[in-house]
Amino acid sequence: MAKVTVRYWAAAKAAAGVAEETLEAATLAEALDAARERHPGELTRVLRRCSFLVDGDPVGTREHETVRLAEGGTVEVLPPFAGG
Repeated sequence: MAKVTVRYWAAAKAAAGVAEETLEAATLAEALDAARERHPGELTRVLRRCSFLVDGDPVGTREHETVRLAEGGTVEVLPPFAGG
């Protein structure tokens, strides 16, 4: 398991109640499961609409179970943004 920093933006930040936190997970799927467990309720709904960056790289359509996390890495949780 890697310790990673998860950064929440906009609606995800509001739903989690924190801007960032450290989680232990080997994959993006495990990190998101840990976040849902820590912040049940609204965050689960928000995460369904989010896109993710892992160490600055877009996850895109890759299965979250296949996205490995590195020790000291960063996961950015990006809800859809309004505007242009």
